[in-house]
Amino acid sequence: MNPLAQELNEMIAEENSTIVEMFSDLGKNIFFPKGILTQSAEAKEKATKYNATIGIATENNGPMYLDCMYEPLKDFKPADIFPYAPATGKPELRKEWKKKMFKENPRMEGVYTSNPVVTNALTHGLSIVADLFVDKGDSVVLPDKFWGNYRLTYTVRRGAEISTYNTFTPDGAFNVDAMLKKVEECGKINGKAVVLLNFPNNPAGYMPTVKEGEQIADGLVKIAESGVKIVAVTDDAYFGLFYEDTLKESLFGYLAGRSQNLLPIKLDGATKEEYVWGFRVGFITFGTTSGEDMPKTFTALEKKVGGMIRATISNCPHPSQTFVLRALSHPDFYNDKQKKYDVMQKRALKVKEVLNSGKYDDEFVYYPFNSGYFMCLELKNVDAEKLRIHLLDKYGVGTISVNKTDLRIAFSCLEVGEIEELFELIYKGCKDLNK
Repeated sequence: MNPLAQELNEMIAEENSTIVEMFSDLGKNIFFPKGILTQSAEAKEKATKYNATIGIATENNGPMYLDCMYEPLKDFKPADIFPYAPATGKPELRKEWKKKMFKENPRMEGVYTSNPVVTNALTHGLSIVADLFVDKGDSVVLPDKFWGNYRLTYTVRRGAEISTYNTFTPDGAFNVDAMLKKVEECGKINGKAVVLLNFPNNPAGYMPTVKEGEQIADGLVKIAESGVKIVAVTDDAYFGLFYEDTLKESLFGYLAGRSQNLLPIKLDGATKEEYVWGFRVGFITFGTTSGEDMPKTFTALEKKVGGMIRATISNCPHPSQTFVLRALSHPDFYNDKQKKYDVMQKRALKVKEVLNSGKYDDEFVYYPFNSGYFMCLELKNVDAEKLRIHLLDKYGVGTISVNKTDLRIAFSCLEVGEIEELFELIYKGCKDLNK
């Protein structure tokens, strides 16, 4: 093992050795190199005469750039656009995002966390978690309604076993008991479980109630206290898009600081929250496992994440980080968000109004949804993939088949006035296939 990796592991072990035991082999061995980046950082601070370190071209005491590239970006300083960003992200952005997290999650008050590290959006964060904490044969616990890319990230890339549970109870509640039972089962087999808490859920569009959220958190803590090591990952991609009487914050705040055996990790980002999908700006944040600050652990974890980023993509794009930082500091930021939230909420509630009419119940009903971008239909008589193709070919309607019975609808990209016709066409498609 490289001495730098050993040093990071020892820093973590001083505050909670269980976290080191949660690491994958790669997680134990990764480190942030004291190579070009470290030497360049030192030179940036001390090289007052000449700085011939990092591999960018400079001109007139700033980064070199093409005028045609800079022309549409002249509201920004060249230094905030063209050079490499630090491997862990733009420091000012990390600071502002942390402030935003605490503002929007009251349950996090008094909770100690790492500084958020910038990732190349949520998928990159999920991949980092997989690399740090998942080895072949480890269990990753998910609801049976889950985003298909989890399989690529955890099973295909890392060899994990995905263990699922029924997302909903027969009466339409989130199946907390089934989730906790599955975590307990996996924990008994491996001594460790990675739990992905994707709320609002993709594809079902469900956010737990406050009671369900508390039950999830309390149950996971109880299992952790029994001796199972739990890596609890909150995939908060659609955070803030809560349209009904649900939990209005991340489960991260309900889990942090409650067990030495439970490491909470928050994945979020501007991608879906701020409607900047192409910017690819996400964050990974670690929570304390006790009621105390864990500065050595947080420093070491941030360096391990930085090492993982350095080893794969080197760093995340600088311009999009600058754009997001400016938006976070803009006086109209929350007003603008509220306007878009109102639009999204109207669309979600219109979907429910249309489906609650009962006129389509002989062909499909919907799974519980109250948030996010999506909802799912449960088809009664036709195969979802056959219906998807038929809707495309005959009606020019695009949907996503999740499995044989489930069809995902992204109401996020439908105007309110288009929603009723969409479901009429889906209904017609079902009848066509039933003939």
